[in-house]
Amino acid sequence: MIRRNKIKQFRLGLFLLDVLFIAITGFGGPQVHFIQFHNRLVKKRSYLTEIELKDLNSLCAMLPGPTSTQTITALGFKKGGPWLAFATLIVWILPATIIMLTLAMVLHLFNLDNPKLGFLKFIQPMATGFIIYAAYTFRTIFVTKMHHWFLMTGAALAGVWFKTPLFIPLVLIAGGFISNILNRTNYTDVKPIKNINWQNLILLVGIFLLAASIGALTKNRLFLIFENTYRYGSIVFGGGHVLIPMMFNQFVEYKQYLNANEFLSGVGMLQAIPGPVFSIATFAGAMSMKTYGVYSILLGGLVATAGIFLPGVLMIFFVYPIWDQIKYFSPVKNAIEGINAASAGLVVSSAWLLFKPVEINEMNMIVLLSTLFLLLTTKIPYPVIVLLCMTAGFIYT
Repeated sequence: MIRRNKIKQFRLGLFLLDVLFIAITGFGGPQVHFIQFHNRLVKKRSYLTEIELKDLNSLCAMLPGPTSTQTITALGFKKGGPWLAFATLIVWILPATIIMLTLAMVLHLFNLDNPKLGFLKFIQPMATGFIIYAAYTFRTIFVTKMHHWFLMTGAALAGVWFKTPLFIPLVLIAGGFISNILNRTNYTDVKPIKNINWQNLILLVGIFLLAASIGALTKNRLFLIFENTYRYGSIVFGGGHVLIPMMFNQFVEYKQYLNANEFLSGVGMLQAIPGPVFSIATFAGAMSMKTYGVYSILLGGLVATAGIFLPGVLMIFFVYPIWDQIKYFSPVKNAIEGINAASAGLVVSSAWLLFKPVEINEMNMIVLLSTLFLLLTTKIPYPVIVLLCMTAGFIYT
């Protein structure tokens, strides 16, 4: 029994090391994160099957909050329950949190106009190359039938035309509904739905009401930062690229906790670091406390980190056990195919929308096409590609 427990602990430790590896090398946002989950957790380690990963991705894409963070947390929950899920979350967000806190400290101590920041010059075209690569890979994984092509194309056009974040879940729901009509495949492995545990949903709502009440009564900036980030973590659909303009409006334009140049420097750095895009909240929370000293900057960043990621985890704790019971019903299973095809279309639209603001010049196009070429034809690790782009930006500047 003792030996069996040690083997189990070793396997869970190995799982957390794999999560840390992806957290350190996971450049490119949730679309690229999914590819890395697929390559390392499915193909290399066999922690779950490709179908199970697709199911988790479909579930998390339908929920508010950071999709890749919820997916990896749900896997931790599947393997070891709530404690492993929280450990997985901490390991996953730790590298990005440290980097964004460090950036906030640097900008607090040094002038933003320092020419040494020129290494960020080619970050945007590089990130566009990563997203285009993710769109191509999503198509190869999720688009396997004729009607999948129509769903992907329709979702891509809708994603370009309708830019409101509330439209994203509607696109996914429509994809699932259409697929369920067109695909009548029967699945025999049907399990009964057991009692629903409402505790985590009650806790999610309760924390929000308590934080909002304390913030409104005390006007304490830390409570306000937590309430703002917790609210966004509870309602944002569509990932970090939807979160960024909302946080800019709240922290820069409305409350003026930091200025536009400071915020945009964080956004630029965000493209060059691994991990979840939602870590922009860490930077915004830290910079919101810059007038109160170094320790307050660290505290503000940690409070914002807790606020932005906690709702998504509580949502997973509530929904995942239910999902695990109903996902074998044929209408749900059929809908998953459509949701995946629609999500592939949304990745295509994200690639286009991210490409639009890139300045069309010779160097940017060389960086974008070189990034895409290396991703498609070589096995060079993502951090090496990012390092090459940052070095080129530094030399060019």
